[in-house]
Amino acid sequence: MEPFTIGRGRDVDRKIKVLVVDDSAFMRKTISAMIEGNSNFIVIGKARNGIDALEKIERLKPDIVTLDIEMPELDGLDTLKRIIMECPLPVIMLSNGADSTLEAFEIGAVDFILKKELIKEENEEVINDFHQRILTAATARVPVPPTVIKEHGPIEEEEIPVVSPTSGKWDLLVIGSSTGGPAALQKILTRFPVNFPVPILVIQHMPPGFTKPLADRFNGLCTLEVKEAEHNEPMKAGSIYIAPAGLYTSIQKNSEGQYVIRLKISSLIESLYKPSIDVALLSIAPLAKDRCLAVILTGMGDDGLRGCKKLKEEGGMLFSESEETCVVYGMPKVVYEAGLVDKQIPLGKMFESIMELV
Repeated sequence: MEPFTIGRGRDVDRKIKVLVVDDSAFMRKTISAMIEGNSNFIVIGKARNGIDALEKIERLKPDIVTLDIEMPELDGLDTLKRIIMECPLPVIMLSNGADSTLEAFEIGAVDFILKKELIKEENEEVINDFHQRILTAATARVPVPPTVIKEHGPIEEEEIPVVSPTSGKWDLLVIGSSTGGPAALQKILTRFPVNFPVPILVIQHMPPGFTKPLADRFNGLCTLEVKEAEHNEPMKAGSIYIAPAGLYTSIQKNSEGQYVIRLKISSLIESLYKPSIDVALLSIAPLAKDRCLAVILTGMGDDGLRGCKKLKEEGGMLFSESEETCVVYGMPKVVYEAGLVDKQIPLGKMFESIMELV
């Protein structure tokens, strides 16, 4: 990896300082060796539990923390709460399961890595991805979760706009997100009213096994029905469909003019991501034309760029999250700099901006 400049107010031309937190001595040694295999990083300390981690964060001042979830004395989630409230730092969770990972995102974690993937026989692709995630997270904006905001004062309840049965202007709302996406999605999806007049398709980058728990979690929080999308499923107005991880999601129309979800193992275009925002939008744009609204939220990489170009060629509308609220200003940046965005919007105003068009 080439030398880089550290953003978000950090000094330039120095190594990123990482604190590794895990109750297993073997994992602390293994993870540290992986991290220091890249000359851009230095492990400045190792902690065996949350109490040890909090002391070393205060003393060593790391740029980023890798944090195991299952630990004695003070577990990863409680440690994360303390970090976010007392000394906000980017945190990457080392996870074995979806439920605790999704809770970590709500608390304020920037990203996560599946521990079982890291401890497999050495895989250069996995290690390179780990390094890229550390680099991205170290320069990311730490999200401020609602739980922390409540500690510092009351939250004003915002009135949800009343939705008319339908303006007839839109057929679909498509939302794409990656790093930092689950927390961002929660701030938008939980506010849609029960009579929202179009289907919503969400493409969130996640590994297999995580999108179904994400959909179930959102279903318990949202007024609208939220579910993991199924093959050949007709899309209904007022439902939110989470594209399943490990497959490409595209959309077709049936003989009755309904939009129908198609799930495929392979795709005609090359994409690093399953699900892929590009694959979804490239299938939707020619069908929906100027009746599709797409939103690109926080995330690293450029997934969505090709699909958004096609969307604009067909007359669709595109919103992107503005830099000041993105955890990672990657995907929104590339579509904005390509001149494709109709409106760049802070996350806190995205729901209102969508509702103004319904």
